[in-house]
Amino acid sequence: MTPMQRRLALTLGITQVLAWGTTYYVPATMVGAVSEELGASRQLLLGGFSWAVLLSGLCAPWIGQFIDRHGGRPVLAAGQVVTALGLLVMASAHSVPWWYAAWTILGVGMALALYDTAFSTIGRLLGAESRPAMTGVTLIAGFGGTLGFPLGTWLVANWGWRPGLVLYAAIALFVILPLILWRIPRAGPPPPPPVRTATDPPAPSPAGRRRIFLLLATFFTLRQGLNALLNVHLLLLFTGLGLSTAEAVFCAMAIGPAQVGSRLLEWQLGRRLNPLTSAWIGAVVLPVGVALVLGGAPVLVFAICHGISNGILTITRGVLPMHVFGPQGYGAMMGRLSFPSLVAQAATPTLLAPVVEFVPAIWILAGMGVVSALALLCLVPLRRI
Repeated sequence: MTPMQRRLALTLGITQVLAWGTTYYVPATMVGAVSEELGASRQLLLGGFSWAVLLSGLCAPWIGQFIDRHGGRPVLAAGQVVTALGLLVMASAHSVPWWYAAWTILGVGMALALYDTAFSTIGRLLGAESRPAMTGVTLIAGFGGTLGFPLGTWLVANWGWRPGLVLYAAIALFVILPLILWRIPRAGPPPPPPVRTATDPPAPSPAGRRRIFLLLATFFTLRQGLNALLNVHLLLLFTGLGLSTAEAVFCAMAIGPAQVGSRLLEWQLGRRLNPLTSAWIGAVVLPVGVALVLGGAPVLVFAICHGISNGILTITRGVLPMHVFGPQGYGAMMGRLSFPSLVAQAATPTLLAPVVEFVPAIWILAGMGVVSALALLCLVPLRRI
């Protein structure tokens, strides 16, 4: 890695692990205590988080366009200010409408501050040399849950959820924001369009670019929908497959190490693998894991395969669009790709909750295998890129 790649990987990795731990994992650790105090159901309160994710998707295309013109440093910095405001509003919530107002602010903050903005920032600064830095960011940020789950649980138990959210706001303003302003460089003028030579392969036609974009958008949307469904309903699915609660928790805990392990492998082998090849590997692991469990393998095998797949595809989400379309307009492209994925991430857990509750878990698992295989087929037409 070059010094700039290391600098961006380390800085954005640290800020991302803190940003994810203090926003995305708030519902999992604090909504129970909020539900008791506000007298509202958990489902109603979790709807605020779904709304925030949906709002993030709506904001993503405009944020990407801004990064293409001005760079990501001001966006990431603004994200921490908006996030801190949302957390402080949430800490003062005494009603469900106030809770939803807080998530509205946080939805904008997460759109400004999380992975897609970090990837676009790297792409704007490094162009085609972005892959090592993106891999480094996801490697560090993969510990967001490792930080978020225990920290949030401890704060609720010892301080209460309101002081906990105030602490999270302080982390955004006094830890993450200074790191961004100190360590992320300003972007220069937008790069000119690349000059093509006679030896370059022919550029895809506008219709070809649209087809490639639709294939990538469909692929990432299907996979993000599956990930969201698993993140919310994982323990229910595992217990439905016959595991005890303790066994289900153990299998869920295996996902994180598998995720980080796959990113370490990508770190080592990424220079030798075409980004599309990495995407194929990440995409095929999940349906293989489903098939193995349907064939009698332990549920732990599926958990590990899910972690490996998600770990690789998180990197792919940043690297593959750069590989396919190039650095020109990368931020806008990332924003457009993010929109349907975030909509699926927001809607899938809620819309499919009755299905997960009443349909046998083995059928749900088989359905995930089918959907992940359909997503894999979206990569087939890209094999010559």
